[in-house]
Amino acid sequence: MQLQHNISLKAYNTFGIDEVASHFVSVSELDELKAVLSLKDYPEKLILGGGSNMLLTQPQDKLVIHINLKGISIEKEDDNHVYVKANAGENWHEFVLWCLKHNFGGLENLSLIPGNVGTAPIQNIGAYGVELKDTFISCNAISTDTLETITFTKEDCKFGYRNSIFKNEAKGKYVITAVVFKLTKAQHKLRVDYGAITSELSTQGIKTPTIQDISKAVIAIRESKLPNPKEIGNSGSFFKNPVISKTEFEVLQQNFKNIPSYPVSENEVKVPAGWLIETSGFKGKRFGNFGVHKKQALVLVNYGGAKGSDILKLSKLIQKTVLKLFDISIEAEVNVL
Repeated sequence: MQLQHNISLKAYNTFGIDEVASHFVSVSELDELKAVLSLKDYPEKLILGGGSNMLLTQPQDKLVIHINLKGISIEKEDDNHVYVKANAGENWHEFVLWCLKHNFGGLENLSLIPGNVGTAPIQNIGAYGVELKDTFISCNAISTDTLETITFTKEDCKFGYRNSIFKNEAKGKYVITAVVFKLTKAQHKLRVDYGAITSELSTQGIKTPTIQDISKAVIAIRESKLPNPKEIGNSGSFFKNPVISKTEFEVLQQNFKNIPSYPVSENEVKVPAGWLIETSGFKGKRFGNFGVHKKQALVLVNYGGAKGSDILKLSKLIQKTVLKLFDISIEAEVNVL
């Protein structure tokens, strides 16, 4: 563990924003994390995972703590299920691939989502009809106040759509150090009814898919429309898909016949934010060294050298335009710092 000063965070955020951390440390052991959290000289601290769900808009004067806790283990198993524990610093996609290698099912639809395991519960990450909460059992977290290790159950986490207790009343109070998942070993429950998975499997000539086939299909779909952060800076989906009442949706249908939706409940539907943004004219729009991706309107991109403040202004312009055109508020998924 080495405390560093005036470190560029460009390599630590998928947007590739070049802001400086006045103080920075990377921790790979629990004892190191506790020691750093107890440092009195740095009362303000920022926890940094995979840097995939954040937009840096200014230099960071806080002590930036990079969570680099590694390790995957099997906690227990029976004939049908296995409980797998992954430490917070594990790359999410690499963890999914590890599970697939062992034929553990449940996470295949969440392939290629950027970020690390430790930040996944905060956002309750989800894709193609599956959310983290579907396989989540518990997570260990260290209290930033008492340094105690607390175990949060699924009920404790209060998961919602791209939401959890860690984004609300517990925000900034805990550092997640490990997550336990309950995965299937046999009789996998396949989800192929959402998005383009079925058509992609058909294109590949697969009629009886395995969990590995579904993962490959999801990867192919994501790679076809989402830019690789290593090539073009981005944070994946910048906005949440808004949920509106069926009554509101029916009113919108009168003016926008082709507006898509997904059922949420008897009285609510989810409208794709990407469609709203594309219909508002932003898809592929470029503003110098930043803009909206040409294949997916949900994704704001840094073509190189952009400022986080510029991307933030663009996101607000998009929100304002969508609200004016559709009377729908779209909320940002990413954390603005």
